[in-house]
Amino acid sequence: MAAFVDEAQIHVKGGDGGAGVVSFRREPYVTKGGPDGGDGGRGGDVWLVADPNQATLLGFRDHPYRRGGDGKHGAGKNRHGARGADLQVPVPVGTTVRHLDGTVLADLAGSGDRWLAARGGRGGRGNARFLTNARRAPAFAEQAEPGEEAWYDLELKLVADVALVGFPNAGKSTLISRISAAKPKIADYPFTTLQPHLGVVRVGRPGDEIELVVADIPGLVEGAADGRGLGDRFLRHAERARVLVLLLDLASTEGHSPAWQRQVLDQELQRYRPELARRPRLVVGTKADAAADAATVDGLDLVLSSHTGQGVAELLGRLAGLVSDARAAAEEAAAVGVGAIEEAGGGVVIHRPLPEGVEVLRNDDGSWQVQGRAARRAVALSDLTDDDAVAYVQGRLQRLGVERALVRAGVRDGDTVHLGQLTFTYHRDEAAAEAAESGKRPPARPRGRRR
Repeated sequence: MAAFVDEAQIHVKGGDGGAGVVSFRREPYVTKGGPDGGDGGRGGDVWLVADPNQATLLGFRDHPYRRGGDGKHGAGKNRHGARGADLQVPVPVGTTVRHLDGTVLADLAGSGDRWLAARGGRGGRGNARFLTNARRAPAFAEQAEPGEEAWYDLELKLVADVALVGFPNAGKSTLISRISAAKPKIADYPFTTLQPHLGVVRVGRPGDEIELVVADIPGLVEGAADGRGLGDRFLRHAERARVLVLLLDLASTEGHSPAWQRQVLDQELQRYRPELARRPRLVVGTKADAAADAATVDGLDLVLSSHTGQGVAELLGRLAGLVSDARAAAEEAAAVGVGAIEEAGGGVVIHRPLPEGVEVLRNDDGSWQVQGRAARRAVALSDLTDDDAVAYVQGRLQRLGVERALVRAGVRDGDTVHLGQLTFTYHRDEAAAEAAESGKRPPARPRGRRR
């Protein structure tokens, strides 16, 4: 049997874009054919998609790398390169994507939820794109843009209708094996279950039955919310459950009374996620066949014995009603646009990064680094020794506000500035400097023919 893996890392790489090409039309009887270099194709994106057919993150443990297809280069006669193929990466429903610093980026809690993990690089423009009245024969084109690349942490939180919560050896695995086809390991010692198990239960008559997904959560101990006994890793699988079933061992060999067990379980659930205290629940006493005073225990919704079948049918009937109500509440919340992850157990949260602008940073050696996708793209030309290419770069950077950003950052004449693969020595532009200090745009440069 394949291992259940609920934590993994993934490395995603968007496909690289294709480069634009420098080409000129060459045909008989055409003395001055213009530029006809085609654009490169865009690189493929990498998407994470919640797939109900995936049950574990095992596939990412030994093979974490995923990459989109590369775009094709452009060609002459205005032929554009083909776009790279997008990559759809299936992940289990309930997967949370985090940055390596712990920031939540996406929560794929519903089947079909998608998140763009790595954007493909843009294709470079061919020299035909740079044709103007003043630039009749551009001898430069744009290079390919590399795709985005990153490592992410993946964390799986099971999506179930019912979560069985209790102390080790409280009868959770025995119960789920009784009501479903799940076959967890069952033994008479604590911590027999070290990973969650899912079972599908059908309640009702054929044609009018309700299907429930039940999760067997590994046993909790006092201090589980702080990580004792891996409790924090186990508790996260109860976060999305619509209904909680607290199983209290009526014949505990440790001498813990049902009242003490319930107090500790309530306390650990409250400390881990306060909203779990408001989740619909049933408090059930187990092992009624081995406890002489089972009927006299206070605070129980019902008692059962998984071995004899006592109380099992009643438990399933009550769970069907609670789950139906919770599903209806989730649908109502979704209809009015309210996220239902915490209260009703469903929905999706996606955190999108802010658009990237131009940013100037100081390096340890005293030089300056200009960051920003648009600025890097402006200097990604095939030949920066060409006078027309240099003029294009200067105008493009001016329009992007790079000059103003450098002045505001404190760059002085003679300082070294790095922008992409371009390194240059900065010289102050008086008009841009005055505009930066006043907060206004620099005056437009005169255009037109020279006399």
